[in-house]
Amino acid sequence: MIRKNFKKRIQVFVCFLVLFIFCSSTAFAAGEDMFVVADNIIRDVYNHIAGISTVLAGLMSAVAVIGLKLTSNQQKTDQAWDWLKRIWISWTIINGIGAFIAYVRPLLSGYNVLP
Repeated sequence: MIRKNFKKRIQVFVCFLVLFIFCSSTAFAAGEDMFVVADNIIRDVYNHIAGISTVLAGLMSAVAVIGLKLTSNQQKTDQAWDWLKRIWISWTIINGIGAFIAYVRPLLSGYNVLP
């Protein structure tokens, strides 16, 4: 008899738990503008992405250099150099776009108004 409605009881409990979690949290503005908070979030996310992409680019570059040093023929050496170029170009593009969005775009935000 107890096991009969066990799944329904679990589902009801999870629904109440989710409802409690989402409804009990309150948002406090702390006197900041929405755009200031969004700018802080964008900068924080960019810093995380830049750090992760830098670590991954360094790791992939190290693997490509090891592959470059261990190869015995010219074709594999050329492929390793191509991979290094791709890694460096993609790292530059990712960090360049992120830096532009996080730091340069807010500096230019006042110039798009009509006089």
